[in-house]
Amino acid sequence: MNIIEIITKKKNKQVLSQKEIDFFVQGYTNNTITDYQAAALIMAIYINGMTEEETLNLTISMTKSGNILDLSDIAENIVDKHSTGGIGDKVTLIAMPIIASLGIPVVKMSGRGLGITGGTEDKLEAIPGYHTRIPIEELKQNVKDIGISLVAQTEDLVPADKKLYALRDAIGCVDSIPLIASSIMSKKIALGANGIVLDITCGKGAFMQDICQARELAKMCAMIGKLAKKQIVCVLTNMDEPLGYAVGNTLEVIEAVKALQGEMAEDVKEVVVAIVMQMMYLSGKYPYVKENEKKVMEVIRNGRAYEKLKELVQKQGGDVNYIENIENFPKAPWIEPVIAEKTGWVETLDAEIVGEIGLLLGIGRQKKEDAIDPM
Repeated sequence: MNIIEIITKKKNKQVLSQKEIDFFVQGYTNNTITDYQAAALIMAIYINGMTEEETLNLTISMTKSGNILDLSDIAENIVDKHSTGGIGDKVTLIAMPIIASLGIPVVKMSGRGLGITGGTEDKLEAIPGYHTRIPIEELKQNVKDIGISLVAQTEDLVPADKKLYALRDAIGCVDSIPLIASSIMSKKIALGANGIVLDITCGKGAFMQDICQARELAKMCAMIGKLAKKQIVCVLTNMDEPLGYAVGNTLEVIEAVKALQGEMAEDVKEVVVAIVMQMMYLSGKYPYVKENEKKVMEVIRNGRAYEKLKELVQKQGGDVNYIENIENFPKAPWIEPVIAEKTGWVETLDAEIVGEIGLLLGIGRQKKEDAIDPM
């Protein structure tokens, strides 16, 4: 068995066996398969797709490329969420402190931006001093101490996905349902959560351009989750327009802080509440979904969710002064207001165009090795 044969097989639209997928994942993880060889296979998968069985096997193989986190000593039921990404998607920064303030332990492993969409890891690193990369034991201790830890994908957990994630971004192979599903679910399974809410975005600012694609991805993730004995809830979110008021790493952190202080855009509120209500249900502590919105708004009004964000930032080395006073965050050297020349209203704002502008400004990466601009 060799990688050339596997590339050729998928190029010819043939189905890869579990052994062939394992060979590729292991080889790319341990660097015996090169970037250009992996890129060739990923492109073949992107063009020709994968069967459900292939996607499941890819997910399993990626999950087994590293450690699988056991969180049973923290709580009987751990919940998690994942978004497929979108322009202005700062939901994790708002939703996770809310969940933790409701007494539900939460561990969230986030990634960097893909394509035109920003990444939560990049946004967290816009907070001076915040450590996204911490040892597993420290992560678990943080959850025991304050009920929450938001981290980056570590070298120990799903290292195959970490490499493939960056490669897909650099070669324009992001919007592939099998590759997205296996990436999402391998991380979720490895992280050890029992209940997972998936925010499947669709529209101009998302990888899934229409609702049919979004439903197909949701179905694929749910299938994988069921086989892994995880409770899965999928929420579909319209991403034709940017979410909220701000796009950019620091700007979205600032908007998230304001949201937890009660100043939340209506579209952000709608998504956050929908996600949090389902996570509350999956936790087993809040079985009546229709009553959960009141509890969400209560922890925002009484400041518990905002205080939980400060606890999180301090626990992971961040400077809380930036959260307490958002004016401390650096500002762009040029701030140019756009003044309307006549009375009217903005009918629509194309999320894809906004995302492409953000990519050019450094929100995301155009090459695998590009640095992210925290602004």
